[in-house]
Amino acid sequence: MHTFRFTPRGVCTRAIEITLEGDIIREVRFQGGCAGNTQGVAALVRGMTAKEAIARLSGIRCGFKQTSCPDQLAIALTEALKVAKEA
Repeated sequence: MHTFRFTPRGVCTRAIEITLEGDIIREVRFQGGCAGNTQGVAALVRGMTAKEAIARLSGIRCGFKQTSCPDQLAIALTEALKVAKEA
């Protein structure tokens, strides 16, 4: 298992921690942001493949922002997969 830390941009969340086992998401923790929403997103993606979560979450916007916490999670997962592949 590998744990990755990502600093999101353009959202209220200050950090996202992701634990992957291969390409399966075992845990996601958001620091900051809308607690109910981020806990919900984290629970929904648990057990999902990173690629499936990326496909579902990419491009989601929060109001007038160009991004959202789910979109930032998709970006974080993309980076985590790259790092895992290089390891």
